[in-house]
Amino acid sequence: MAKNDKVWEKYENVAVYLLDQVASELGLEHVEGKQDVYGSRSGTSWEIDGKGVKTENEGFVIIECRRYTTSRQNQEKLASLGYRIIDTGAEGGILVSPLGFQEGAKKVAAAEGIHAVHMDQNSTRTDYMFRFLNKVFVGASDTAKITSTATITVIRADGSQTSSTSD
Repeated sequence: MAKNDKVWEKYENVAVYLLDQVASELGLEHVEGKQDVYGSRSGTSWEIDGKGVKTENEGFVIIECRRYTTSRQNQEKLASLGYRIIDTGAEGGILVSPLGFQEGAKKVAAAEGIHAVHMDQNSTRTDYMFRFLNKVFVGASDTAKITSTATITVIRADGSQTSSTSD
C-alpha cells in the first residue's frame, strides 16, 4: 500500500488481500482486486472492490468493502449491491464492514445471498480480526490475548491496543 492511500483504500486493499489468504475457507478458489464487471441486464459496467472466484471458475461473488465506523450498512446500500449481483450474474456477494448490517439490510442480504464479513476498521495485512459466518480469523504481529468471552485484544510493541468482541 502506498503511503498516501486514503484510509478507505487501505481498508479495501487489506480486505481483498485477507479474503484471498483464506479463500478456500470461504468456498472460493481465489479473490481478485478492484475491477469492472459487465451488467448484462443494464448494459453498463460496474466497478467492484473485489471478485471472489468460485472453485474451477464456476461463477463468482462480488466483494464490496465499506469502512463505515459510525453506522451499520442500511437496506438501501444492500439493495444496491443486490442489484449488481442480479445484473452481473454473480452468485452472491460479500460485504466487508466493521459494524455489520441494520435489520432491513439483513433481510435484503438474505434474499440476495450477501454475506457479512466483520473486519476491524484498523486492520492491516498482519494485524487484523475478521469474522465470516462462524469463523474468526486473527492476525497479530505482536502479542494477542484471547479471553473466554471471545474478546480479542491485540497489544502492539508500542503499547497501543485494538480490541474486538465477537458475538
